[in-house]
Amino acid sequence: MKNNTNISATCPACGLLCDDVSLNSSAPITLKNGCTKGIAFFEQSFQSSHPQTPSLSGEPCDLDTAINVAAGILRQSKQPLFAGLGTEVQGMRTLMRLAEKTNATLDHMHSESSVRNTLTMQNSGWLTTTLAEVKNRADVILAIGTDIETSHPRFFEKLVWNAESLFNKPMPEVIYLGAPIENTKPGASPDGKQATVIPATTTNLPEIVNILNALLVNKKITVDIAAGVSISALQAIVEKLKSANYAVIVWSASSFKFSHAELTIQSITQLINKLNETTRAAGLPLNAGDGDSSINNTSTWLSGYPTRSRYVNGKPEYDTYHFSTKKQLETCDTMLWVSTFNPYSPPKSGVPTIVIGHPATKFEHQPDVFIPVGIPGVDHAGLMFRLDSSITLPLKKLRDSHLPSLSDVINKIESKLA
Repeated sequence: MKNNTNISATCPACGLLCDDVSLNSSAPITLKNGCTKGIAFFEQSFQSSHPQTPSLSGEPCDLDTAINVAAGILRQSKQPLFAGLGTEVQGMRTLMRLAEKTNATLDHMHSESSVRNTLTMQNSGWLTTTLAEVKNRADVILAIGTDIETSHPRFFEKLVWNAESLFNKPMPEVIYLGAPIENTKPGASPDGKQATVIPATTTNLPEIVNILNALLVNKKITVDIAAGVSISALQAIVEKLKSANYAVIVWSASSFKFSHAELTIQSITQLINKLNETTRAAGLPLNAGDGDSSINNTSTWLSGYPTRSRYVNGKPEYDTYHFSTKKQLETCDTMLWVSTFNPYSPPKSGVPTIVIGHPATKFEHQPDVFIPVGIPGVDHAGLMFRLDSSITLPLKKLRDSHLPSLSDVINKIESKLA
């Protein structure tokens, strides 16, 4: 990346993977078509003070030494855990090869939320849509438990308040149900139409969604208010969904912080299924980030299972409970932590720990091995799945940092185990 030039890029800061951004090469970083998350990501990535030297228990060493020590730890391990997994498609492919060789368990840092969606899909299936369909067809958008913008800042700019639809349709009507009030930015559409905001406590969403299902099949509700929401307001939502030509119901599993949240997601999908008997409706689950959509899709290609899986003698196994990071930290004898998009440190553990990640990572307790690697979409090219899993988008190399990629490091460790 040459000085005083602008370069187009794909931004990996959220699951929208906006590919219309451009940034300058000189400080301070400015981002055209950027958002708050994108600016924060690139500003952090381009800080010049990040260390680029591997270390052993906090003591600097060269890369070959760090790789040899990491390989030695994995060679002795009987039950390694590969956690974090904040990477893109190629990084995950190399991690899975190493996991197969070492009989490792694989779990993404945000799998607690993605598993809720997976359990729903496995149990009853679902009907979801793509971002292109939202942009071109949606006329009613119901956001349950999320304001969308906090996690995916350009969602409305790119997909809702746009004039580039393939079809002649009105600006979508937006309804927030149980979105965090302090974060909700209802605003107005370009034609001046205000969003509808129905406050509700997140923990009441299971009951509220069940009431929506009941109203949709004309069940009689004998109270005026339930779960803190008026029945008339919920009936109005149902009528809007029924009269829509293409309704989209959006949720973020990471915001459903209550027990058995997968049952609420299943209730949302039941609502969608029933609506499709008389009109068109689809769901749009938002992702949590750090490559979670890419990691789960890559894992499913290669093993038949999403993460929370493990290899045993070359064969994959899958268990959403026992193969979680929390449960595995009770029994594993080694942890390999990966976080390349953000400088997230590993959870506390009493086992030998290898960290391969963002060069700005800080530690409360120094890992046995730390290998700083390049940031995908900044220091090296890559591929990522968009949140709707319908397409992959390329990440560009924007600079020469001399840091190895995660794939380079994993390949070298694997070669030591041959």
